[in-house]
Amino acid sequence: MLFNGDPENPEFHIESQESLSEEEIGLANKSLVKILGTDMDIRPLYDQAKDDAVLGDKLMDLYGLKRMTRANLFEDILYRIVQMQMNHKPTAKKMMYQIREAYGTALMLGKQSLPAWPRPHQLMKADPANIRKLGPTLRKGQYLVGLANDIVAGNVDMDHLMECEPQEFYDLITDIKGIGPTSGQDLMMMRGRTDAVFPSNKKGDEEKGLRRWIIYSYGEDPHNTSEERFQELIQNWKGYEASALEFLYVNYVLKEKEEQAKK
Repeated sequence: MLFNGDPENPEFHIESQESLSEEEIGLANKSLVKILGTDMDIRPLYDQAKDDAVLGDKLMDLYGLKRMTRANLFEDILYRIVQMQMNHKPTAKKMMYQIREAYGTALMLGKQSLPAWPRPHQLMKADPANIRKLGPTLRKGQYLVGLANDIVAGNVDMDHLMECEPQEFYDLITDIKGIGPTSGQDLMMMRGRTDAVFPSNKKGDEEKGLRRWIIYSYGEDPHNTSEERFQELIQNWKGYEASALEFLYVNYVLKEKEEQAKK
C-alpha cells in the first residue's frame, strides 16, 4: 500500500497479488474506507475549534489526524467483547487471533497463512465452550456467538448501525449483550462518521466514561456538570465530536509515552 503523503487530499494505492472481481474490489474499497476513514472530512473542525481552550493547539500539533479502525463494525465489536475487562491488550489480541484461526478463513500471503476475521455465518455455529478454550470467558463466548446469530437472523443490522444517528446508535449498540455504556461509547467512535454523543453514565453519583474525561480536560468537575454546561464546553465540537475526541486521545497517548521515556 502506498500513501501520497498529502493530508489535504489523501490517496492510497493498493495492489493485490490476485485478480479481483468488480464485486470483490467494491468490498475491498468499502473496508479500506472504514479502516482509513477516507470518507470523513474533518477540515471544518479546524476552523470552528481553532480557538477552543482544549482542542486548539492539538489540532495544529496533530494536523491531518484520522482514526483507524478495523474493516467493519462486526470486527470492532468482536474485539471489544474479547478485550472487555482486560487491561493487558497483547493478551486480548492473542485471544482474538486464536478465534480468527479457529473460525475465520485462512488466507495466503505469499507462503504465509493469515487467518481472516470470522464472518457472522462462520461464528454463529461455534460452541462457546470451545471459544473458552481459546482464552475468553464462557460468557464472552456466548456473547460472540449470540451476536453472530442475531446478525444472520436479521435482528441486528450492521449497515444501519454504521449509518444511523449517534443517539440511536448508542441505544441500539448497548442493547447487544456484552456491550455496556463504556463499550457503546467507544464503538461509536469507530464508525465512518465524525459526529457522536456522550450520554451521562453516572454510578454512585460519579460520572464515568468519555464524558467524565472530556469534562476533566476542560478543568471542571464531571460529577457536578449539568447537561447544559457540558454542551457549552463542547460547542466547538458540534458535528465533529468523534473526530475531536480522537485528537484528545492521541495527545494523551503521546504525553504518556513522553512521561515513560523520562523514567
